[in-house]
Formats: sequence, C-alpha cells, structure tokens
Amino acid sequence: WTVRVGATAPQAAGVIHTDFEKGFIRAEVVAYDDFIQFKGEAGAKEAGKWRLEGKEYVVKDGDVMHFRFNV
Repeated sequence: WTVRVGATAPQAAGVIHTDFEKGFIRAEVVAYDDFIQFKGEAGAKEAGKWRLEGKEYVVKDGDVMHFRFNV
C-alpha cells in the first residue's frame, strides 16, 4: 500500500483497514534497504534493524511496517 507524504503510523495503518487505525497500538518498522540487505524479516531482526514506533511516528519512504492493533 502507498500512503501520502507526512502520514503518521496510524494513518498508514488506516490505508489497509480502518480498524487498524482505530485500534492502533504500535508499528514495527524497518527500512526497505535494511530489509533487502539482511535478506528479509528474520535477518533484519537478527541485525537489530526492526524498531517499535508509536502514534506520532511519521512514515518514511521505503518503510516496511507491521502494525499492532486491537479492536
């Protein structure tokens, strides 16, 4: 999915589904370049490149994100 420039993590989650935005807790984020360099999710996690971001996080171009939410 694509989001507009300046979107916060909850707004980005809402692009996928409105329930994701309503129940947003946190986002797990890794830069695309790190995702590729470390050969995917597991490698990037082992390298410590994944991070947790809150509601105020502004999405950057190339972010790969997992959303934690509860509805």
